[in-house]
Amino acid sequence: MTARSFRPADVVLTTVELTWIEKRIEHWVRFGHPVEDRILDRRRRLMSFTPDSVFAFIRWAANDFGTMVSCIDIVRAVEAQESCQTVPFVRPGGESLLRQSGWPKVRRVLEAIDGVEALGIDPAAVCPDHWRHLHHRLTAVQEPRLYTRERHEAWLRRRAAS
Repeated sequence: MTARSFRPADVVLTTVELTWIEKRIEHWVRFGHPVEDRILDRRRRLMSFTPDSVFAFIRWAANDFGTMVSCIDIVRAVEAQESCQTVPFVRPGGESLLRQSGWPKVRRVLEAIDGVEALGIDPAAVCPDHWRHLHHRLTAVQEPRLYTRERHEAWLRRRAAS
């Protein structure tokens, strides 16, 4: 099934390649609002995001001995002229707001996303600074601040004023 929305022809999309080979390779988008979702075959699909969209991309891989890769990236899709970081399976790349690897840290990020959703807030609409804060605090093995409705309302007011 393909979902499409109307967009100007000159907008460059950020495309994420998703793969699902059960119990071997699993790539999926945890949150975000793709404007295109194209199924390539029963194991692969492409999701595309407009500039300034925020999405979470999870990569997991295992072999006969257990998990080899467990990684989550929260990425902001960029405009064509913006510089960006490379992210595996994301073309052309994006602004990396958070990158964590290893199951304990990935689980903490997923719990933080669940906490945001429990407030009734779309994680794609969260202040990008919160994802950066979460990245830095987890990297430093420190307890991150929770995202609150008050912080979200302050972010919405700041964004509207600029």
